[in-house]
Amino acid sequence: MENDNKIELFEHRPVPKAIATLAIPTILSSLVMVIYNLADTYFVGMLNDSIQNAAVTFVAPVLLAFNAVNNLFGVGSSSLMSRSLGMKDYQMVRKTSAIGFYCTLFFATFIAIGCALFYKPLIYMLGSDVVTFEATYQYMLWTVMFGAVPAILNVVLAYMVRSEGASLHASIGTMSGCFLNIILDPIFILPWGLNMGAAGAGCATFISNCVACIYFFILLKVKKKNTYVSLSPKLFSFDKRVLTSIFAVGIPASIQNLLNVTGMTILNNLTSVYGTSAVAAIGITQKVNLVPTQIAMGLSQGIMPLISYCYASKNIERMKQAIITSIKICAIFAFSVAFIYYIQSEFFIKLFMSNAEIVSYGSSFLKGYCLGIPFLTFDFLCVGVYQAIGNGKLSLFFAIARKIILEIPALFILNMIYPLYGLAYSQFIAEFILTVVAGIVMIQLFKKLYNENRE
Repeated sequence: MENDNKIELFEHRPVPKAIATLAIPTILSSLVMVIYNLADTYFVGMLNDSIQNAAVTFVAPVLLAFNAVNNLFGVGSSSLMSRSLGMKDYQMVRKTSAIGFYCTLFFATFIAIGCALFYKPLIYMLGSDVVTFEATYQYMLWTVMFGAVPAILNVVLAYMVRSEGASLHASIGTMSGCFLNIILDPIFILPWGLNMGAAGAGCATFISNCVACIYFFILLKVKKKNTYVSLSPKLFSFDKRVLTSIFAVGIPASIQNLLNVTGMTILNNLTSVYGTSAVAAIGITQKVNLVPTQIAMGLSQGIMPLISYCYASKNIERMKQAIITSIKICAIFAFSVAFIYYIQSEFFIKLFMSNAEIVSYGSSFLKGYCLGIPFLTFDFLCVGVYQAIGNGKLSLFFAIARKIILEIPALFILNMIYPLYGLAYSQFIAEFILTVVAGIVMIQLFKKLYNENRE
């Protein structure tokens, strides 16, 4: 019965309703993820200590690097799983999920051990100095050295569960950990609680990610007869066909996130020259910018199973309808948020810290960042489509173009032209150019798909 519902969702339900079913839980989950990501900054900010806040900012690139593994095996596996569902190849779905899970476990463990062995040079490379070193180390200890495995596993499991249309279950899993983290943060961070500062934020994050993982393990055990997602070690193998398909989509998605880490590290290093207040301000601005970013990502991830299924079953018209509807939703949302951020930039920074210097810096940064929001949301959606159809080459092209060709050079150029404040406009320049390119590529893609169908 449950499997019949999956087919009805992907093949027969009206496109707006199908998008709502898949995307709303994912977007809600992304919103909670935003609050979860903001929680560390918010509660650490309540200490009014720029060193503690800078520590959270410095470790952010490493936490972002987790997404390299999330995308390698989460996006890569889920794309293949949804396409296999469209072709009714259910054994391939089971095998892909098992291979994706155990590869994720290995890579997450490797990251944790690597960071534990080389934490000193890593912390300095991230932009920290002798003043912020200890606070940065304590936050990294819990979030990375102890926390890498549960943090990465719970995201990949959510991707896999979502791949067969169970967006609600995927969202409940991620949200359970997020809500727990928000509850634990003040207890671990603030003076009236355990008074651990940034280290407390890391400890709360570690515990909450463990809880999210446990939820998914229990879910898959309970739904064993009604799900194609399998974690059976018997199904694990180095199947060339499966790994090639996972890597074709996952590697470009992973590279995209590694380039994001590189960009963020360069940004933090360029900002650190101007002092800890500037670093704290750029960190807060990036967290505020997470709201539209995560919602756009939530919509993109939410519709991916539908796009993959329609593409594999050659229902191109339904696929096109889903994309156009999603673009309309993105446009309305993105322009609204950008406008609100621009006119209320000081208000959003003051939510985190009342320090006058940080508020001044952050307000100017946010005005620059918000200009790129409408273009960023469209670009995310396009890249999600390329990942859904298994076109890793296009995803890789956009990843390289976004960071190496456009954003990173823009950081250096704008910092020279307009010291410090120019850094906030690099995203706008990169995403605007990418939007033009993405629109052209999307039109050409559909022309090709329609021609193939006629043949």
